[in-house]
Amino acid sequence: MARRRGWGGSPPASDDEAVARIVDAAVDVIARTGTAISIADVADSLGVIRQTVYRYFPSADALMTAAALASVDGFLDRLAQHVHGLDDPVEAMVEGVLFTLADVRRTPHLGILLIGTDAGVHPDSLVSDEARAFGMTMINRFDVDWPRYGYDDAALLDLVEYVLRTMQSLFISPGNPPREASELRRYLRRWMGPAILAQRATQH
Repeated sequence: MARRRGWGGSPPASDDEAVARIVDAAVDVIARTGTAISIADVADSLGVIRQTVYRYFPSADALMTAAALASVDGFLDRLAQHVHGLDDPVEAMVEGVLFTLADVRRTPHLGILLIGTDAGVHPDSLVSDEARAFGMTMINRFDVDWPRYGYDDAALLDLVEYVLRTMQSLFISPGNPPREASELRRYLRRWMGPAILAQRATQH
């Protein structure tokens, strides 16, 4: 009886289908709860035992990362819409950081991919290949002529790392009390702005 209830009574036909259904379930659980998930949460939602999920994902972090990757396109579309028309690199980056911090708090699986946090802190995650590739994809969606400001791919990668480190710091320790959005916007413009524009100065 339990076996028939598992997978909604329709077991996956392949390992690829099993992975896809587990990830879909993880995304759904996160969307409903707004919190980080456990392997048990996802197993319960699928009606399977935890070992079934562990067969495909060795940890909750691995599953959260897969859920984040599955949600990347939607996040990038929302981000691109938010910064649309901003061709100044400081304005675009500041607004991008503010939007990302807010979105990560709403969708915690993105936190693991972008800034290496969920229920705990994983400092090395922010310089992972996945995080930096995601960051590059993010800033390349901006309406900014990066070469005009002295940026080649190597410099953009450095900028991505700098911004990811900044976001991780703000996410982990937002302040007591946390800055309101308008105050944080002024803070980022003042201190992050000169760092972004410094790249062009180094080209002369």
